[in-house]
Amino acid sequence: MSQCATVSGASAPDRLSRLIQKHVFGDRIKIPLEIRLWGGRTYRFGTGEPVVKILVKDRKGLSALRRLDELRICEAYMNGSLDVQGDMLGFASLRPGLHDRHPLHDLWQRVAPWFVGRIKTDRHAIAAHYDFASDFYLRFLDPTRCYSQAVFERDDEDLETAQRRKLDFAIDACRLQPGDRVLDVGGGWGSFTEQAGARGIQVTSLTISRESEAFLTDLIERRQLPCRVVNQDFLAYRSPETYDAIVILGVMEHLPDYPAVLRQVQRLLKPGGRVYLDASASRDKYDKPGFVARYIFPADHAFLCLHDFLRAVAQSPLEVLTVDNDRHNYFLTCKAWAENLEAAREDIIARWGETLYRRFRLYLWGSAQAFLSGGADAFRVVLERPLEA
Repeated sequence: MSQCATVSGASAPDRLSRLIQKHVFGDRIKIPLEIRLWGGRTYRFGTGEPVVKILVKDRKGLSALRRLDELRICEAYMNGSLDVQGDMLGFASLRPGLHDRHPLHDLWQRVAPWFVGRIKTDRHAIAAHYDFASDFYLRFLDPTRCYSQAVFERDDEDLETAQRRKLDFAIDACRLQPGDRVLDVGGGWGSFTEQAGARGIQVTSLTISRESEAFLTDLIERRQLPCRVVNQDFLAYRSPETYDAIVILGVMEHLPDYPAVLRQVQRLLKPGGRVYLDASASRDKYDKPGFVARYIFPADHAFLCLHDFLRAVAQSPLEVLTVDNDRHNYFLTCKAWAENLEAAREDIIARWGETLYRRFRLYLWGSAQAFLSGGADAFRVVLERPLEA
């Protein structure tokens, strides 16, 4: 498809048009795009009716576009200087034409745990993402409240069914039976605690989020589950008894020190016990967009880097049993979350404000597009601690 630009309300394309034409469009991006300025001037790129319309509300929005800076464009959208209509996946697909270089901020995020302390920075980072009211997350999660990838049998399957399949997969992979003791690292909103606890499995759910702790405590009491919640960092947690299994749902991204994680697993897991984990992943664990680093997951939150993780496992007594690629599953999961968020738009804005809605709209659609395009990966991994001789 040929790329062209037409301009209404002006005699010729100006600098913005030339920038968009030169840098945003190319062999990788072939969508019809419209940019409309607040004074009425309109730019169209590509052929056919625009699938994405960017509305520039003021000079701050125009400045962000002219700089082709991904972070600044996201900030302009969150503060209302830009608006987006149409296909949000298409909007997110424009990312390869933008730059996202903020080296000083990136460096501080990496070194902060060394200066401030790992546990303190972890608590700050978790609070920044998870300590909104639980009701906010329940507006876009499915009834299981699971905040990591589901496992779909087909693309049109409903999210709840796919999430329950994933939770059952984790239980079965760890060979859990009633009365078994499981450590759930990062309990979230109790998806695993409820699913396993209803089977008589004794779950200790770790969290360092106040909102999560309150939600889990209420859930356990209300459902009379044989479970408990502990507000403590995983790396600092100690137990007088070892566990039959350890489950880590979507939390490895917050645990980038793989050797330390695996040493803790060996301390807490009984011989013959298993570990189930799932996570979003990347070949470069710190290849995190500036928007995500500042507004979604601060500090040194990092994607699971599978080859680094498996290298660390190979240097431990643990054995790898299975690895499943969940990239498409996570695309379908994020797409469903984003659609749920949009369906709840009015309620979310009324209760928590438009800025938060826009922040998560960018995050969820952007994540969906990354999984769809292959820019991000996702995996399920099952490990086992061998029986001691």
